[in-house]
Amino acid sequence: MRLEVHLESGAGELRSMQSWLRSDPDVRRTAVTDVRGNDPRPGAMGSALDVLQLVTGNGWSAASFVLALVAWRQTRPQRPRIEIHRGDTVIILTDCTADEIERATRALDSAAEEDRDT
Repeated sequence: MRLEVHLESGAGELRSMQSWLRSDPDVRRTAVTDVRGNDPRPGAMGSALDVLQLVTGNGWSAASFVLALVAWRQTRPQRPRIEIHRGDTVIILTDCTADEIERATRALDSAAEEDRDT
């Protein structure tokens, strides 16, 4: 399954998140991460690193992934909004309440199940 994680706070924060995820044994064992840039906006020079891409494999745990994102977010002074994209599905973590974490985990588990069925 391919996922993209977007932050409003820029490339430095994405690199921090990538490092955090790579240090989590569950995520590191089952996902490959890469920070990528999109095409520059009109009038901008170069490309901005603005998306963390994940490719997950067998044994991937949505709960471990979401909890790793929440733990990373709690270490940030500004606690950015996190958007997780999978195709047309967008999952947003803002307050990281128990309900929000559960909804995100269910949505990612459902997406993983769809991938296994195809």
